[in-house]
Order: sequence, then structure tokens, then C-alpha cells
Amino acid sequence: MMLLKSLASLCVLAVAAFAVPAQEKRIHHHSDLSDHVHDDAHGFQYDHEAFLGKEEAKTFDQLTPEESKDKLAKIVDRIDTDKDGYVTHAELHYWIKHRQRRYIEENVNKHWHDYDKNQDGKIGWEEYKNTTYGYYLDEEFDDVEDKATYKSMLTRDERRFKSADRDGDGIATREEFTAFLHPEEFDYMKGVVVQETVEDIDKNGDGKINLDEYIGDMYTPENGESEPDWVQTERKHFSEFRDTNKDGYLDASEVAHWILPGEVDHADNEAKHLIHETDTDKDEKITKKEILANWNMFVGSQATNYGEDLTKRHDEL
Repeated sequence: MMLLKSLASLCVLAVAAFAVPAQEKRIHHHSDLSDHVHDDAHGFQYDHEAFLGKEEAKTFDQLTPEESKDKLAKIVDRIDTDKDGYVTHAELHYWIKHRQRRYIEENVNKHWHDYDKNQDGKIGWEEYKNTTYGYYLDEEFDDVEDKATYKSMLTRDERRFKSADRDGDGIATREEFTAFLHPEEFDYMKGVVVQETVEDIDKNGDGKINLDEYIGDMYTPENGESEPDWVQTERKHFSEFRDTNKDGYLDASEVAHWILPGEVDHADNEAKHLIHETDTDKDEKITKKEILANWNMFVGSQATNYGEDLTKRHDEL
């Protein structure tokens, strides 16, 4: 009997591993270059992930400072495409865009091998569904503790898959599967991004977001803790900027305006930021010497990672 229970537990863990793929995370933040706040006063993790890509940034955190600088010097040579000894805004902008696109491609490739079981270069909805939820489909999720959550996830996955499947044939090409995993990257998926964001934050199920739900998605107070200033600022943002029709709620159009604020080019902003911070002679381009003098803004190392950990611990005290 204990063995059966153990096997059941393993099955639950297995379906949980497949049933919450990368795209199930809140998607409206992914259009930015990093999940970290861009605040140089508290570390350069945002800049590292923007410059290197999220996965590559982690590898630098395991290197010594000398190793990080050596690798950075080689990267600078690649960014300087015309080999004139300078990194221009255009070159840095292209590099950052390329790194972010590469992260998405690597993420899609990783999932592609999981789901393209018959290796025909396409992924059908049934193929995805059976790989992700297969064990429980016949059981109607009866063995899963939170049955409603899994049913909801299946419904949400199917809706998103159908939205990504532009020709409606029930089969995703690589481009359509990329839209499924990363809808924030595709204009035709914006409706899905907004709908899922509302569903994530709307706790009472009325189809809109009130102030408590808006704040509750960002901040959970500890016992006896006074509300931080930034939360008070967010309350003002809700009433003064987000709730444009002043009815006390964010509807779908207001949420769209909030999370899809037009053509914000984060890579362009980051390229300008890095040049501004490192361009000592103010000629609006940077040399390898200027970059290496500010190497810890571009890449991490064991030392910078340790320093950020110390800062984080100090902030938590």
C-alpha cells in the first residue's frame, strides 16, 4: 500500500513538472530584459541579464573576476562588428536584442524536444496535451489534490495553443509554438497576454482588478509591518494613472494599457544606459578599455555575486 502511495506521489510530481512549463509564469513581465528591478544602487543583475541573456549571466556568476573580464573582452570583440575599436549604440543595441532572442530560441528548443514525440518537426495539441497531462486525462484528475487548478491549467493551455495556432489546424509550427510559450513577443497574442494577466490577479472572479487585488499581487504584508512607501506609490498609480475611467477597477483595456504600454524598446534603453554609465570621454561610443574599467556592470562573477548576496541579506535584516 505504501508503495502505491509513493508511486502516486511520483506521478503527481511528474505531471507537475510538465504541467507548469515556462510559459505558465506571469507573462506580462517577460517583455522586459530581466525579472530583476533595474536599480544600479542595489546591484547590476538587470544589466547582466540584459547584456548576456538570462542563462549566460548565471555562468558568469561562477567565474573569478579575472575569468569574467577575460570572457568580457572576447565578447566586446564580437560586438564591435566593424572592428574600428569602438562599440557604438547601434552595435550594442543589436547585441542585446540578439541575446534576448537567443534566450527565447533556447527555451523553445528545450521544450520542443519534450513535446515533439514523433519528431515530425511539428507539435499537435493532442501531442502537447498528452505529454503534459496524459496520466490524469483518463482519470479526470481524480488523483490530483488540487483538481480544479489542473483543469484550469489545461483549459488555459488549450486556449493559448489555439490562439498561437494561426491557421487553426491543431498543429503548431516552431514559430507558432514560440508564440505559445512566449506570447508577449507576438502582436497577435496580445489579447491572450491581457486575459491571462487579469485571470492571475482577479481573485474574486468578476473579470476586473480592484485596488486590493492590484496591491495584493505585488505585496503581502508581514504581521505588524507598516506599508512601505513604494506600495503607497503604487496605490496612487492605480487611482491616478491605471484606472483611467475612475470606476475603481481595471478592465481589460486598462490592463492592456498598463502591461502593453506601446513600443517600448528595452534593448535600446539598456544600450543607452550602459553607454551613458561607461563612456568616460562622452563621445557617445565606448572602447574595450572603458567597458573593462566598468566590467562588473556588464557581467557578474563570484565576487559580484557574493556582494549582491550580502546586499540582499542586509536589506532583509
